[in-house]
Amino acid sequence: MKPEAVGDLTNVGEPRLSPDGRAVAFVVTTVDLEENAYRSRVWLAATDGSTPPRPFSAGEKRDGRPRWSPDGRLLAFVSHRDDEGAELYVLPVAEGGEVVKLASWPEEIEELAWSPDGTRLAFTARQQDERYGKKEAKDRPPRRITRLFSRLDSVGWTVDRPKHLFVVAADGSSRPRALTSGAFEDDGLSWSPDGRRIAFCAGRHDRWDLDLAVDLFTVDVELAGEPDRVTTTTDQWSSPSWSPDGAAAAVYWSDPSISPTHAQVAVVPLDGALPVVLSRELDRHCTPFTGFREPVWDGADLLFSTEDGGNVGLYRVPSDGKGKPELIVGGERTVTAFDAKPGIIAFTATDATTPSDLFVLVDQEERRLTSIGARFPERHDISTPERFTALASDGTEVEAWLMRPAGFTPGGRYPMLLNIHGGPFTQYGNRFFDEFQVQAGAGYAVLYANPRGSSGYSEAWGRAIRGPQAAEALGSGWGGVDYDDLMAVVDEAVRRFEFVDPERLGVLGGSYGGYMTSWIVGHTDRFRAACSERAVNDVLALEYGSDVGGLFRTYVGVTHLENPDEYRRWSPIEHVAAMRTPLLILHSENDLRCPPAQADELFVALRMLERDVEMVRFEGESHELSRAGAPKHRVQRLELLLDFFERRLS
Repeated sequence: MKPEAVGDLTNVGEPRLSPDGRAVAFVVTTVDLEENAYRSRVWLAATDGSTPPRPFSAGEKRDGRPRWSPDGRLLAFVSHRDDEGAELYVLPVAEGGEVVKLASWPEEIEELAWSPDGTRLAFTARQQDERYGKKEAKDRPPRRITRLFSRLDSVGWTVDRPKHLFVVAADGSSRPRALTSGAFEDDGLSWSPDGRRIAFCAGRHDRWDLDLAVDLFTVDVELAGEPDRVTTTTDQWSSPSWSPDGAAAAVYWSDPSISPTHAQVAVVPLDGALPVVLSRELDRHCTPFTGFREPVWDGADLLFSTEDGGNVGLYRVPSDGKGKPELIVGGERTVTAFDAKPGIIAFTATDATTPSDLFVLVDQEERRLTSIGARFPERHDISTPERFTALASDGTEVEAWLMRPAGFTPGGRYPMLLNIHGGPFTQYGNRFFDEFQVQAGAGYAVLYANPRGSSGYSEAWGRAIRGPQAAEALGSGWGGVDYDDLMAVVDEAVRRFEFVDPERLGVLGGSYGGYMTSWIVGHTDRFRAACSERAVNDVLALEYGSDVGGLFRTYVGVTHLENPDEYRRWSPIEHVAAMRTPLLILHSENDLRCPPAQADELFVALRMLERDVEMVRFEGESHELSRAGAPKHRVQRLELLLDFFERRLS
């Protein structure tokens, strides 16, 4: 795979089954390198495979979020026909009907759901302050900020454009009407079975930015007004799903005071009874970075996705708390989205060698409905990872994978690149990752692992790198056992795979992976080249300057006001004098999660020390450059990485 093959990538996702389960709507996303844009359109497929899948929406730019009307005659979807904003359309599924535009919105329409009687749709979107009516920035009044978390990476300022709930008539006879208001972020939506109320989650109390609690609310669709709080403002609730009998809501629960915490599936009775957590026995994270949605009711059971050792599977659990979670869609792969109707489950999934495709599960029999992702490995030389385990110095087993370079020849010697994931509470594993295939295609052995601090394992595993001052779960802090684990993985790879050249090792990573790259080159000279991307280099400065500044205390265990030295102890910049490895620093100009000053600080220090360092900055990109940046920037980024490592490791 070459960098320009980014233009061949596809993604199949967002499956939604028709009410009778006979058809499934889904979204196919492609890359238009010439126009430097992404294209997506809604497709339809018969779940019995009797007819081939077909495009449904025009897909001139980006269409998505397909939602069936309760009677199955109409399909609502969100479209992006202009450069900014979104439109909401309803289109008859049978040919010959007229398309109806229900709304044009200046912001993204993020969540969408039909009312049970099919007369209305509810959605969430950002509501802009009147200051956005001024085209010129010089004419706009200043922003007033009184809470933490006033910005969001890839979104921008949120303090004057909070996310709220809206409802609109399905026949287009009226404009959208707001159901919530105020300086709060309202997430998730689920209609009550009688269509009178909508459930959502938000922090709507005075200290929401300090205690991080998020409550479950319901709001009257006709009266709107002040929502009714269901929970007790002590925990963090998200993604509600109203039960079919109207008595409860399924939600995800987590502890806001500790990072990381496994998000768990729970049921909250709406009569005031105590919530019931259903998935605790798994000891796994139930809102994976990829593939989760609100818990889906399937009769009296709930369906949800969970990370486990590099995979993301689909589980079922009884909602009454009297049964254990059961794996129903597993395997060495990642389930990226799903939906369910009586007797049938539709899901999209990817593995390490194939981009995502659409599948259905009927009576425990799995059937593939599309081969869109499967075409990619037919056109490109794809490397298959080999799983192995390494033993850290304290005897801990660490899962890792190695991919052989394209054109591998026995007896040859190849340079190796250690890739480190972000998070740190995320996981590498069995999903198609274009970066790894590009590295293998360029002649590198590709190494990656899930050291302590990763998700996909026990909660204790994820918390092993919390700060030692955190009373709830003592850990080493970042740069502790996670560093030990990664070095053990490198040692084992060199020992196990004789084709790896131990004199030509490179290391790279983004976000926390960039942090760990910077940390590594400050503690060892065994790597001949390194790339630190969108990195955390100064944890103390990050707690002041990030869009989530104020949140890292839940990892460190103390605030930066109480003990700034602990934040300095975690910071790679404190070890800059020991950094002698040639270093490439990549950063995006609009990164709010790890602001560009994090890159500047490291570059200035290394240049003043006359070390071998170069920095590349991407305009117009956020923290998500490698995953969702402009297609041409993604290609250029890969080319930069290959050029840098070729110059250093060839």
